[in-house]
Amino acid sequence: MLVKWIRCGVVDRAGFERGQRKWAGLRGQPGFRGQGGGWSRAQPGVAHLFAFWDSRTAYDAFMTGGAHDQLAGSQADSYENLGVLLFEHLMDVRVGFEARFADADLLRVAHSRVRPGRGEHFVEMQKKVWNPAMAGSPGLLRGAFAEGPDSDFLVLSLWISANERGKYRPAAMTRLGERTELEADVVSVAGDVVDLVQAWTV
Repeated sequence: MLVKWIRCGVVDRAGFERGQRKWAGLRGQPGFRGQGGGWSRAQPGVAHLFAFWDSRTAYDAFMTGGAHDQLAGSQADSYENLGVLLFEHLMDVRVGFEARFADADLLRVAHSRVRPGRGEHFVEMQKKVWNPAMAGSPGLLRGAFAEGPDSDFLVLSLWISANERGKYRPAAMTRLGERTELEADVVSVAGDVVDLVQAWTV
């Protein structure tokens, strides 16, 4: 499964919202599984979107077939600083991941850049330590761990609410980071917490 992460700096919120609803046109595209997103809690005016495709082949066909440009045209003047990253799904967090958002209020995204030669260890620690720890949080619905080019990794987690996500305590994360040798593995870790907008779900 291909995971597409889109980050936009929105300059016309009303126009962006109107345009976002037109992405309902993705339904029926061959290989499309789902899309959702919302507004950053930490960065005013920043929107995050996540789209899921069966394969890179299906995604490339959509991007080159004209449908993408037609759908994107209505939003062109509503944002700036558009960033797009692609990842290949490696494993689920907790349960079988599905590209649906209706039962979640919050999405957490973590983007790690891993040092050369440390990718295999990083993936192993995700599988043996981080995933079980996250799966033990009752507010976690499901998540996905994916790999991008140049030793980039993405962790997406969907939560019932901000309150439930808050129970995944910073102290516990520090302890797990030490146990997994996180500082030895990564160059940087960046993340955000996203308030999902159900009207954007496709």
